[in-house]
Amino acid sequence: MSRMVGTISRGIRAPIIRSGDDIAEIVTNCILEAAENDGFSIRDRDIIAMTEAIVARAQGNYASVDAIATDVRNKLGGGTIGVIFPILSRNRFAICLRGIAKGAEKVVLMLSYPSDEVGNHLITLDALDEKGVDPFKDVLSKERYRELFGYEKHPFTGVDYVEYYENLIRESGAEAEIIFANDPRAILDYTKDVLHCDIHTRARTKRLLKAAGGERVVGLDEILSESVDGSGYNEMYGLLGSNKSTEAEVKLFPRDCQGLVEDIQKRILDRTGKCVEVMVYGDGAFKDPVGKIWELADPVVSPAYTAGLEGTPNELKLKYLADNDFADLSGEALRDAIKEQIKKKDANLVGNMASEGTTPRRLTDLIGSLCDLTSGSGDKGTPIVFIQGYFDNYTSE
Repeated sequence: MSRMVGTISRGIRAPIIRSGDDIAEIVTNCILEAAENDGFSIRDRDIIAMTEAIVARAQGNYASVDAIATDVRNKLGGGTIGVIFPILSRNRFAICLRGIAKGAEKVVLMLSYPSDEVGNHLITLDALDEKGVDPFKDVLSKERYRELFGYEKHPFTGVDYVEYYENLIRESGAEAEIIFANDPRAILDYTKDVLHCDIHTRARTKRLLKAAGGERVVGLDEILSESVDGSGYNEMYGLLGSNKSTEAEVKLFPRDCQGLVEDIQKRILDRTGKCVEVMVYGDGAFKDPVGKIWELADPVVSPAYTAGLEGTPNELKLKYLADNDFADLSGEALRDAIKEQIKKKDANLVGNMASEGTTPRRLTDLIGSLCDLTSGSGDKGTPIVFIQGYFDNYTSE
C-alpha cells in the first residue's frame, strides 16, 4: 500500500535555555533523543526549526530600559519627541515605551487608527463610519477621540491601550500627549524629532518624514542597533522583534544566526548521515479572523535558514488537474495520471494555470507559520519543531 501520511510537525521539548548555553548542541541532542524516544527516523530534507527566543536567550541578547533611554536621548536629543505607529502590546512595546519615555522630556504619542499595524483594533471601522471620521486625513486629539469613541478595551486583553500607554509615559518621567493619525507627516506639527515604530512600513515612513522636514528621524530598528554600555543589540533590527523579559529589561531579536543553523545542519549530518534543513523562526505570518490580529510583529519570520529553504513552493493544484485535465478519469486511472503529471512538472510553474491557487509565499514564511502554531507561545515547552514530509508530494512513497 502507498504511504498514507504526508507532512508531520512535531513539537520537541527542550530544557530551559540560559545565557551562554551551547544552543547548537542542545538542539541537536533534543532532536536525536526525541527520535529515539518516539521511534521516528531522521531523513534527508527533514526540517529542524527553533524559536528565536531560545537563540536570543543563549546569546544573552538582553538590554535594560536604561540602555534604551540612553540611546533614545543620544539619537533624538532628549526633548520633545514624536513616537509614532507603535503596536498595541504589553509584551512587545510597553517595555520599549518605558525606556523611550525615560529618554525624553515629552512624548507625543501618535497612534494609527482604527488599528495598529498588526491588526490590534482601538475602534471598529463601523464606528468610524457612524461618526463620519476619515482615517486617511483626520487627525484626532485624545479629547476628540474620547468624545467620539469613549473608552474602548481590547477584546482579548481587556486593556484600554490609550490610557495604558499614557500612564506608562508619565510614570517614566515624561510629559505625555496622545494624538491619532495615519499620515506619518502629521507628527511634524508637534515636533521635528521623531521615532517611528512601525515594522513593515518603516522605510516608507522614514522617507515621507525626511522629505516633509523631519530633522532627527529614527526608526525603532535603529535603537540598540549597537551596544550601549555593554547591552545586547541587533545591528539589523534594533528593538524590532524584542519582547519583555522583566519589568526593566527586554530580550532582543537574535543576531548572527546563520552560522548557528549551518552548524546544526552539520552536526546532524555528522551523527546521522542525513542532510536536514534548519531554520530560526519568530512570529508566523497569518491573520486571526476574529481578533483581526496579523501575527507578524517580528521584522521577519525567519532571520536565518539553510540554503535548501530558499524560494517558494513549486506545486500543482491537484483539484485543478482532476477537474480540468483529467475530468474524464476516476479511481486508479486518475491517480496515476496525476502522479505522472507531477513527475514531469516544470521546475518553475509561475504562470501555469495548474498551479493557480497554490500559496504564493516563501517557504520560510510558510514553514515558520507552521512552526509557530506547533510550538505555541505559552507553556508547551516545545521551542524546537521537527517537520517531516514537507517537501513530499502525491508521488512520494
